[in-house]
Amino acid sequence: MDTQNPSVPPHAQARVAGDKHPNRRPGAAHRTGGLQHDNTRHTTRFTVIGNHLAQHRELSLLAIGLGTHLQSLPNGAPADIKTLTARFPEGAARIAAALRELEAHGYLRRERVRTSTGRIVTRTTSCNQPAAARNRPEVHDHTEPRASPPQREACEESRTHPTRAARGERAPRKPLPDVPRPACPAPALLQAATDLLADLHRHNPRLLLSTCDTAHLAPGVAAWLERDIAPAAVRRALTADLPPEGVRRPAAFLAHRLTAQLPPPPPFRAQAAPQPPHYPVRNCDGCDRGFRSPDPAARCRDCRSDLQEAA
Repeated sequence: MDTQNPSVPPHAQARVAGDKHPNRRPGAAHRTGGLQHDNTRHTTRFTVIGNHLAQHRELSLLAIGLGTHLQSLPNGAPADIKTLTARFPEGAARIAAALRELEAHGYLRRERVRTSTGRIVTRTTSCNQPAAARNRPEVHDHTEPRASPPQREACEESRTHPTRAARGERAPRKPLPDVPRPACPAPALLQAATDLLADLHRHNPRLLLSTCDTAHLAPGVAAWLERDIAPAAVRRALTADLPPEGVRRPAAFLAHRLTAQLPPPPPFRAQAAPQPPHYPVRNCDGCDRGFRSPDPAARCRDCRSDLQEAA
């Protein structure tokens, strides 16, 4: 009777409350099925991305991925919407919206600058730590190439007018060159010049002028018309042999042509001496001689002299 029956199941042990089981690590139940990392240290071709971007709570997943891609690109790489659309399957509208998200949260800066050739381009800057960039004072890096004078003027314009630069507005244009002036600016002549300029875009669509540009160029066209140049010849001189790369500012181009190709004034024509008026032939009442006179009752020269002597 003192022999223990081995077939009897052992008594169940009391369940340990909570997570105090000796074989259970704290929080193991919450990590069951969660994300696991299999990390290998990078030695080449890697980019450090902050968790403030990778785990941003307000940016969309497309904006986070696009911001990560932009931070991995080298300096000088194209980052415009057309290039990104060709690189990724998303459309231009979604990529543009993601860029605006990054720009609103400080991960992207876009500003318009003028190059040394006079073109207006968009400069894109990717910022990996927007909070640090906002608190960091402006420091000029002397290792970068010096900017050209137009670029320095554009940067100075951005610093002087931050609101204009933030809105992306263009700097005010230079005034148009002066044009010749007619000697007698008659209203009819100026109206004919205005009509000729307003009709130029029908002959060449690149020469579409605004109202202000037309008013500035009208005296120059009137100076041509005043020199006996036919309107068709003026139109050919303004529209012929345009640059193949196009005209960036049609009004300035036409002002240069009106001044540089102004024809000389017409040669002086001496006017003939005025001819005496032709009066009808009349017969003198005194001697019946024929003579010309505007007065029907007048007499010839001899009869008038005889009358004067008799008087």
